[in-house]
Amino acid sequence: MSEHDRVIVITGSRKGIGRHLAETFARRGWHTYGCSRQPSDLDDEHYTHACLDVADEPAVTQLFRTVRARHGRLDALVNNAGIASMNLAMTTPVATLERVLRTNVVGTFLFSREAVKLMRRQRHGRIVNFSTIAVPLKLEGESAYVASKAAVEAMTSVLAKEYAAYGVTVNTIGPPPIDTDLVRGIPPQNLAERVLDRLAFPRFGELAEITHAVDFFLSERAGMMTGQTLYYGGV
Repeated sequence: MSEHDRVIVITGSRKGIGRHLAETFARRGWHTYGCSRQPSDLDDEHYTHACLDVADEPAVTQLFRTVRARHGRLDALVNNAGIASMNLAMTTPVATLERVLRTNVVGTFLFSREAVKLMRRQRHGRIVNFSTIAVPLKLEGESAYVASKAAVEAMTSVLAKEYAAYGVTVNTIGPPPIDTDLVRGIPPQNLAERVLDRLAFPRFGELAEITHAVDFFLSERAGMMTGQTLYYGGV
């Protein structure tokens, strides 16, 4: 199948990793659907943007109805949308925890659920979720964020078993800090002491490196790899 016939949905595509992936796949000719709470200025004939909250069930189902009506298929889903909360558990309001869980866990669940309904039609599909190296590092001050991403990793393992019957693989990428809006608010000294210095390769990751992993998980070469979490940096 030509790349110009392939369809991909990428969440959190207005900026950061999601923006880079949306630009990459649209440039390759994939029918690329992205979403975020705010409008995107990404201008490409192969890109369509939806303004929605990834935990808004009616909005999510409507997005997939649109994809089905236009293409009748879905080849790949990248659950990139995520928010973090950097605060000690003792001073974290429940409202903050609920907000993180809704975006990171409920959003991933809803998009994966709707994606497989389309993918099973062609008995083939790829789902790539996003976690973080904060999970294996058990970073202090990020209990809400780490809990949400640990849930994504566990969900990945279960969905991989449920979706295998439809020819759909489900894997997770755990990137290191990337120079995106999500990490720019962290003081450089704190970032080095708490994260980078704990890695075998103590540096920021690059967007191209993340793309390589996504490409692999979407490829036919990864057809028997499912339920896995790939961490960067040597945690």
